Amino acid sequence: MRPEVPEEWVRRIGAVLEVLPECRRVDAWVGVQWKVGSTSVAHVFGGEDQLFRIVFHADPDEVMAFQHLGPPYFRAGYGRDVVGLLLDDGTDWEELAELLTDGYCRRAPEHLADLVPRPPAPDG
Repeated sequence: MRPEVPEEWVRRIGAVLEVLPECRRVDAWVGVQWKVGSTSVAHVFGGEDQLFRIVFHADPDEVMAFQHLGPPYFRAGYGRDVVGLLLDDGTDWEELAELLTDGYCRRAPEHLADLVPRPPAPDG
């Protein structure tokens, strides 16, 4: 049996994603998903192991980093750019907000992603 994601966490995630252009919450086969058009942006759910996870999309370089960092980070078992984070009472919600915003910008059509305020890229 999978646990229900705490509603407070769903609200916190929604507060980040649902303000992004045309991003909306939908019920998923398990948990809650956010989409832009028909494209998945993020999915939060409880696992059969009773742990809570959120999966989202990341730059290929970040995928490798997530894979090597270990818990609470992980690389999903599907998709080349899908990574995730175990959620618990120690979750860094600011970091998660940045990761979700980046993931949205990777998945959203360019004209929508361009509307999202982003910090300038570092010089390099």
